[in-house]
Amino acid sequence: MTDTETGTRLIAAARVAARHAHAPYSRFGVGAAVLLTDGSIVTAANFENASYGLSLCAETVALATTSAAGRLADVIAIGVIGGAMDAEGIARGVAPVGPCGRCRQVINEAAQIGKRDIVVWCGAAEGDAMTRYLLSELLPHAFGPADLGIG
Repeated sequence: MTDTETGTRLIAAARVAARHAHAPYSRFGVGAAVLLTDGSIVTAANFENASYGLSLCAETVALATTSAAGRLADVIAIGVIGGAMDAEGIARGVAPVGPCGRCRQVINEAAQIGKRDIVVWCGAAEGDAMTRYLLSELLPHAFGPADLGIG
């Protein structure tokens, strides 16, 4: 599978996950798909809370699920999409969406534990727009386990 095919697969999985977004406050649905070394994919959607600060981004939920399965070191790529939700709760939009700063930091945790620069695919909720980055491009000079003398 080519790198672009991998990105397309992750963005497609993230779109499906976004259909389960719980975003009644922002009405902005986000889906994430995490690719592991064995080819399996873990997906998640954002999960908002009436106490806004307790809301969870899709990328964080997907990586926490991966960690709960003991697979955080196996993360090699992540795809993320997002967009304003229509009346049926479907994320819409043709511009690629990237992970927020907090999520970049959470992705960095997996990168440092797995000792690899994770590929981050940013896709649109609709259409073919997709951009590929390395995490190190999105979060240069990141703080992580190595700064604490761990890993």
